[in-house]
Amino acid sequence: MKKLKFFSLLLAASMLTLASWAQSADEIIAKHIEAIGGADNWKKVNSIRQEATLSVQGMDIPVIVTLVHNKGSKQEFTVMGMTGYTIITNEGGWSFNPMMGQSKPEPMTSDDLKYGKDQLDAQGEFLNYKEKGHSVESLGKEDIDGTECFKIKLTRKSGTESVFFIDPKTYYPIRISSKVVANGQEVESIVNLSNYQKLPEGIVVPFTMENSQMPAPITMTKIVINAPIDESIFKVGQ
Repeated sequence: MKKLKFFSLLLAASMLTLASWAQSADEIIAKHIEAIGGADNWKKVNSIRQEATLSVQGMDIPVIVTLVHNKGSKQEFTVMGMTGYTIITNEGGWSFNPMMGQSKPEPMTSDDLKYGKDQLDAQGEFLNYKEKGHSVESLGKEDIDGTECFKIKLTRKSGTESVFFIDPKTYYPIRISSKVVANGQEVESIVNLSNYQKLPEGIVVPFTMENSQMPAPITMTKIVINAPIDESIFKVGQ
């Protein structure tokens, strides 16, 4: 009987733990938002301009990413004097890569565009996520290179999903795993984030990103918040 009582106590404790996890996603997200600068500071973000370097086979490839909140984004890269770009707006998306033999911009596939439009939120997807039509779920914990991280699954209004691995000491995401469609096939994209730095605006962002779909890490050299952006850059051919 004592063993049965002990087993019952363990079972009850386990069930309470599961219930706690089911209720803890919002608490983790709240601490995460506070850790990266707080909701008030992020609500002030209307544009982000990032300058970065991608080092591949001894070459430093300059990358510029310009994002206007919920309006458009443009990613530009220059290799051997040739500049390519990807543009995504609420109306559509286009890519141009002269290194791949393209002579003019081409429309993005519906799958690429679906995921790309999700990235137009400059203020962070967790901020007021319910109002945006997203949902979250706690998936417990998982060890990432020696750090026992919180796992938070974000399901966006569009239907795309990502799992954020959040460091319990800093509440910074150190990995984001997403399912994306490339060449008609679903693949897992893993982005490792590090070298977090605080900007003058009070927000904290990663300056180093390693994407499993890219050959080398991307290192940020400059990030400017709320610089004036001429939105004509989101027009194809501009």
